[in-house]
Amino acid sequence: METVRLTMAQALVKHLQAQFTLIDGVEVPLFGGAWAIFGHGNVAGIGEALAQVKNDFTTFRAHNEQGMALAACAYAKQHRRQRIMACTSSIGPGATNMITAAGLAMANRLPVLFLPGDVFATRTPDPVLQQVEHFNDPSMSVNDCFRPVSRYFDRINRPEQLITSLPVAINTMLDPVTCGPATLALPQDVQTMAFDFPVSFFAKKVHKLRRNRSDIEQLATAVDAIKTAKKPLILLGGGVHYSLAVETAKAFIEQYQIPACETQAGKGVLAWDHELNLGAVGVTGSSSANTAAQEADLIIAIGTRLQDFTSASRTLFANPEHTLLSLNVASFDAEKHNSVPLVGDAKSTLEELTAQLSTEWKASSPWTQRVQSLNQQWLSDVEKATALPAQANDANYLPTDANVIGVINRFASADSTIVQAAGGLPGELHKLWRTSSDLGYHVEYGFSCMGYELAGGLGVKMATPERDVIVMVGDGSYLMLNSEIATSVMLGLKLTIVVLDNRGYACINRLQQACGGEPFNNLLQNCHTVTAGAPKTDFAAHAKALGAGSEQVSCLADLEAALARAKASNQTYVIAIDTDPMPSTQEGGAWWDVAVPEVSIRDEVVKAERQYKVSKQQQPY
Repeated sequence: METVRLTMAQALVKHLQAQFTLIDGVEVPLFGGAWAIFGHGNVAGIGEALAQVKNDFTTFRAHNEQGMALAACAYAKQHRRQRIMACTSSIGPGATNMITAAGLAMANRLPVLFLPGDVFATRTPDPVLQQVEHFNDPSMSVNDCFRPVSRYFDRINRPEQLITSLPVAINTMLDPVTCGPATLALPQDVQTMAFDFPVSFFAKKVHKLRRNRSDIEQLATAVDAIKTAKKPLILLGGGVHYSLAVETAKAFIEQYQIPACETQAGKGVLAWDHELNLGAVGVTGSSSANTAAQEADLIIAIGTRLQDFTSASRTLFANPEHTLLSLNVASFDAEKHNSVPLVGDAKSTLEELTAQLSTEWKASSPWTQRVQSLNQQWLSDVEKATALPAQANDANYLPTDANVIGVINRFASADSTIVQAAGGLPGELHKLWRTSSDLGYHVEYGFSCMGYELAGGLGVKMATPERDVIVMVGDGSYLMLNSEIATSVMLGLKLTIVVLDNRGYACINRLQQACGGEPFNNLLQNCHTVTAGAPKTDFAAHAKALGAGSEQVSCLADLEAALARAKASNQTYVIAIDTDPMPSTQEGGAWWDVAVPEVSIRDEVVKAERQYKVSKQQQPY
């Protein structure tokens, strides 16, 4: 057997370089490079290995481990899970900084390879710098925190263990059923150990999207359910994107004239003005989609986890005679909510359904006409919510999130991608943002991770550099994680960033009061640790200090002009605008289960708890 002597770290990087993926018939490297922040736990090992191949395998330097890992998540999401990035850090805080991003990748089923350094496998120098000791388990390190947020976890305690473990990690990330993050903890001494690796370990391998075929009996049951439905409705989830089934789903919807609605992850499958697109569904949904979901006798959920925002905490599908047919590549998801499961790849299974359904069958015209009529009213509501108000030139008027969305949406083009993640903006965007491109809407709402926006925007730009990436971010998320603005400037990856400054965590402040609570510790004015509260942040000045172009605008009319200046700029450009923390778009949304205290001295809480119990009666148990 032919071998080559390499360190474990060198072998790891060489194996990553040998992995390719087939995209649109073209072989491209599976890994788009590695993010790295070096420390004593990885600089001499994997750092040296990456330096050897710096001209062939790009290493990107970030300013924060969480930020770089979130960028890797966004990169994979924007690439529809067909390309991946690796992230390496030192042991200790560098590793634990990445755990939030691993949780996000796990919740959203996104492939990211985490390579945190680890303590010495020999234990000779224990306790090494940054080592957290466990009195009852010397084999444990902080990297064990990755276990619950990794689809695959291993600690490489011998160089030869890499030969079996690394391919399994890659296979886990690429399998649509198990897709998610993989973590290989790398003890710093083992990274530098040499071994005679078989040359075959570095043979080129081309990966292709796997398409699991559906069970014949499940398929027959699904066909019967569709044929007997009088009021069918399709829920489009993120799996439609990941299966590359956008055109297939659109053709299925059009052929059978079945109205469709979108989860957060499924938004963009249909253009916003498609005649059968009812828009967002669920807690942050449209009135047309939610009314249709309440009346439908068959809900065909495609590629969705059916989380509580989609199902309105299991209250949305209200027709007592309804059937929930769940088409999902993972049986774990297909069996949820007492569904009729249809386990299989979305694209292949839709094609199989088409082959077995009668060409004459279509959804009933009265049903289609009714929901289309509802949708016309909803589209009118969106126009009103996002229209430029009479106070557009008034510097004393605090615009709503909907006002700002309207201005940005009208400015955006078919080549724009909007990026967002947490707070009130995902709900407003889900309802109000209009996109005609399947790559035009990138909102992370599986983990709803504050701080994702700016790092995520960077990952989106890396994945699709030809697109105009617009990041909308609240002041809370900006302050939580903003260092990758400097990274975007350093890498020449231009972002347009609009900061909506409502002086605090306004979304949770609204929820707090809706549950009967007093405004407390969310808006800066309601933080009682300092009498005067925190000073107002000059976001434009801060962004400028990080190397970006920037400006503060005083009104909506100025925002329009500032967006034009941002577009003309050749570098990342930050626009800050003050907004009103209280209003949100109430139309269309459904109930959400947020528990209210059963005992309180506040009358408002007692009243809210009584209403909460009434609302919970809609749930099946």
